Amino acid sequence: MEISSELLKVIKSAKKVCVLTGAGISAESGVPTFRGGGNSAVWKGMPFDQISSARMVRENLAEVWEWFDYRRGVLQNCQPNAAHFALAKWQKKFEDFTLVTQNIDGLHTRAGSEDLLELHGNINRSYCTNCEKRFQMNAEDIPHKPDSCDECGAKVRPDVVLFGEILPLEVFRKAEQKSRECDLFFIIGTSALVYPAAGLAEIAKYSGAKLIEINPEDTPLTDFCDFQIREKAGEFLPSLTVFML
Repeated sequence: MEISSELLKVIKSAKKVCVLTGAGISAESGVPTFRGGGNSAVWKGMPFDQISSARMVRENLAEVWEWFDYRRGVLQNCQPNAAHFALAKWQKKFEDFTLVTQNIDGLHTRAGSEDLLELHGNINRSYCTNCEKRFQMNAEDIPHKPDSCDECGAKVRPDVVLFGEILPLEVFRKAEQKSRECDLFFIIGTSALVYPAAGLAEIAKYSGAKLIEINPEDTPLTDFCDFQIREKAGEFLPSLTVFML
């Protein structure tokens, strides 16, 4: 795979690197996006943005859990791909490396990435709806465990950002900070349609960073980027990593 000398020069000179990944990188592992578009019914006749909403947690938490346990079951058959493993290697390559993801599947962690900033949470975590105690779930436990908090007895819910909810403030603030401080920002496998996550690339660009987009298709940020790579992440990142290391 041909990689331009200009791109390699920019990457090799970078000290502080920030990477934002989206659904595309996990789709290469067979993870469904579950987004049918429009009003596509995805679960018992309910659109994606209805079953995955803050309102449904309040009105029918059992139904929400049934949906998320189904999704967790699907993920049992999905493994990290070459792109996930390549990015895990990058954390030892750069002086300052930050991996930010919109994905909730945990594949980056399973590939070896550390200190991951998960903007939308993680499907294998839950928290109490009353005291907010956090619980780590085993991927094999379907249905989920626990169902109730061992501290206060209230029901627990998926630790995932749903429609109608804001991103975890501390996590997003750190992502903003790292985007502002980096000299190189990668946008990998994301549609660049979901804000505020997509805004991190804009923060990096306006702060002086070079932007590199890796995506088989154009996105709203394509013309904003300094380099556009029209390849799948799982095919391009391993080749790029060989040249980097």
